[in-house]
Amino acid sequence: MPLLAILLVPSLLLAQSQSDNQPTLAQQIQQLTDAMAKVQAQLQQSQSQLDEMRKELSELQIKMAQSQAPVPAPSSSTPSSSAPSSSTAGPSVASSAKRTGSRGAAIQDLEEHQAVLDSEIATQDQTKVESESKYPVKITGMVLLNGFVNSGGVDVAANPALAIGGSGSAGASVRQTMLGLDARGPHLFGAQSFADLRMDFFGSQAASTSTSTYSGYFNANTGLLRLRTAHAGLRWDQTQIYFALDRPMINGESPTSLTAVALPALAWSGNLWTWNPQVGITQKFGSAESPGVELQAAIIDVGDAPLTPVTAPSGSSTATPPSSAEQSSRPGVEARVALLGSEQDDNRNHFDVGGYFAPHRSALGNRYDSWATTLDARLLLPAHLQLSGSAYRGLALGGMGGGGYKDFAYSPNLIAGGYYFRPLDDAGGWAQLKEKVSERLEFNGAFGIDNVFAYDLRRYVVYDVPMAQYLDLARNRTVTGNVVFSPSAYLLFSLEYRRLESAPVVGPSATSNIIGIGAGYKF
Repeated sequence: MPLLAILLVPSLLLAQSQSDNQPTLAQQIQQLTDAMAKVQAQLQQSQSQLDEMRKELSELQIKMAQSQAPVPAPSSSTPSSSAPSSSTAGPSVASSAKRTGSRGAAIQDLEEHQAVLDSEIATQDQTKVESESKYPVKITGMVLLNGFVNSGGVDVAANPALAIGGSGSAGASVRQTMLGLDARGPHLFGAQSFADLRMDFFGSQAASTSTSTYSGYFNANTGLLRLRTAHAGLRWDQTQIYFALDRPMINGESPTSLTAVALPALAWSGNLWTWNPQVGITQKFGSAESPGVELQAAIIDVGDAPLTPVTAPSGSSTATPPSSAEQSSRPGVEARVALLGSEQDDNRNHFDVGGYFAPHRSALGNRYDSWATTLDARLLLPAHLQLSGSAYRGLALGGMGGGGYKDFAYSPNLIAGGYYFRPLDDAGGWAQLKEKVSERLEFNGAFGIDNVFAYDLRRYVVYDVPMAQYLDLARNRTVTGNVVFSPSAYLLFSLEYRRLESAPVVGPSATSNIIGIGAGYKF
């Protein structure tokens, strides 16, 4: 028997070692249960400490109030010998003042510590939004009130992008309020999955004479609630694949404004902003601590410009036809190469070169190509200054947010039939100088211009027809400046001045000076 026991001991020890190295499911569940119990115990301990400190704080406040209570003046019948001498009163007053000062410091320390504990407990005890997939979802957004005073006629009073002449207007709006969802999903192939979307309330049921009725993914004619942007994809350390509804990747920056949100600042004045479906990939080389390179490529379904006819003027259609890009049966493509500087305060310099190309076939039967080459950059300067901007040169850029609201100009050929047709050359861009005084206060000044080449447009001038201010628009220019104050992470206030100058190819320019205020609450 002893010999048998000696032979069995190594086998038992080996089995136990293998069992220890491979914990059972029950052991894993027990470990998770223990961890949850530990976190709960820590929360209970923090709560008890907080209750004790509140009690001590109340006692100290009562004692301090009693110590500062006025002492009754002695009556005339009190013998003079009972009054303390000056030699004994001095140390007593000094000692009392010292005790009062130490109590005040202790109370201040307790209040600060109490605020920290309250914040930690609130963070641990907050209610989470639960999705059907059980993965975390966060609701974000901003309730935004903006007031405006326009000295001249504009296209949209609350958020103008074009001066059209005529009398001014004033008012207020909360329709630039935004609502968003951010979600994180499971890991797949070693990547973190993610999704988000943003909406606002700037949709409308406008009349058919308004640019709100044009075909495109930046269409405002969708009722009150309007989808703005959306993203979903997989993110690795240096690589990201995604599909999105967003501005073109060749315009990597955007100007800052709290009064121009529904249409981004400098929209139709050099900022290629329109939201279009895209499927792309991003690849980075280098780390955040050192300079690097970023490569991006995507295919894009470009929407029609506001003034692009979806059917021939002589025809009619009861169904929603495909866009001119979709009628070409070939997707658009875009690419961007960025040189990145080292990261500074969650920000970094970059200089980018981009390109875009998309074939089109209009409802008039003409085929044409839309293209653009772009440069954009951000430079971090001394004294908390940042210079950012973008420039482009291209053809038929109305679907991207340029081209004077149009991709091409046309007119009927009364002799041979059909239409005279010409895609419009276009150039423009914008620049912004930002002075970020602190995390709470910043100043911004920006300039943007979109310029259709006049010799392309002049032969297609129209007079006294609906939308003539858009059809004849050759140059749209905006100068703006604003101050943004954020007293906390959730409150924003802004005062902004904007000057719009819109010039037709023939005739005088229309101008409007705009004063806007914005007040937002982020959640």
